[in-house]
Amino acid sequence: MRSRLAPRPRRVRPDVVLRLVVRTFSEACLTVGTVIVLFVAYVLLWTGVKADRAMAGEMAGLRDSWSAVERAGNPAPAPEAPAGYPAGRAFAEMYIPRFGPDWNKPVLEGTGTELLKKGLGHYAGTARLGGTGNFSVAGHRRTYGDPFKDFPELRPGDAVILKDATSWYTYTVRAAPLRVLPTETAVVDPVPRRSPFTGPGRYLTLTTCEPEWGHSHRLVVWAELTATRPVSQGGPEGLRS
Repeated sequence: MRSRLAPRPRRVRPDVVLRLVVRTFSEACLTVGTVIVLFVAYVLLWTGVKADRAMAGEMAGLRDSWSAVERAGNPAPAPEAPAGYPAGRAFAEMYIPRFGPDWNKPVLEGTGTELLKKGLGHYAGTARLGGTGNFSVAGHRRTYGDPFKDFPELRPGDAVILKDATSWYTYTVRAAPLRVLPTETAVVDPVPRRSPFTGPGRYLTLTTCEPEWGHSHRLVVWAELTATRPVSQGGPEGLRS
């Protein structure tokens, strides 16, 4: 009886293996690329959409509270009052004409990550709006609405205008943006270090991240209170068309 010979194994051609490796690698790259594109779209677009909605909600709530105070005839606390603002709550609006006629953002108490997704954040412990000392505010440069995207464009003489329940406050920028390290916290001192100011006054400090898509440094701008007016008299000159 003739025995059967075992079939010889088929040899895989090198070019077939190469094509399989190239195809697998290409599919992996395509998948990774798609994930990256979706992530970038989320960062650039969706966080902005969410931030715009959150800011609009904060502004609406703030204005409703002001209307309620006005109807009740109860004045807001004086700027020099020792008590701080309610944590996590919006208490003012900011306008910077340099950034465009429609630029305005809510200012909330605190600089936590979640708060800065809803607007600008007031450094707790720094001066009250319009008060003696250094009213200091932080904001995102990019993502979450890009509130301080154009921060480097600020120049001496520019106006930064804020409004609370009773008053308008105009601060005038006194120096171009300065690049500092995150550890240089003295930039928000009552008399801010490295600023043009040498003695007590009514100051404003704005801070944001540097570089534009990073956070290794900070950009800082200092301004000085130059005018106040009651809300009943309407907005200051810098906001009039």
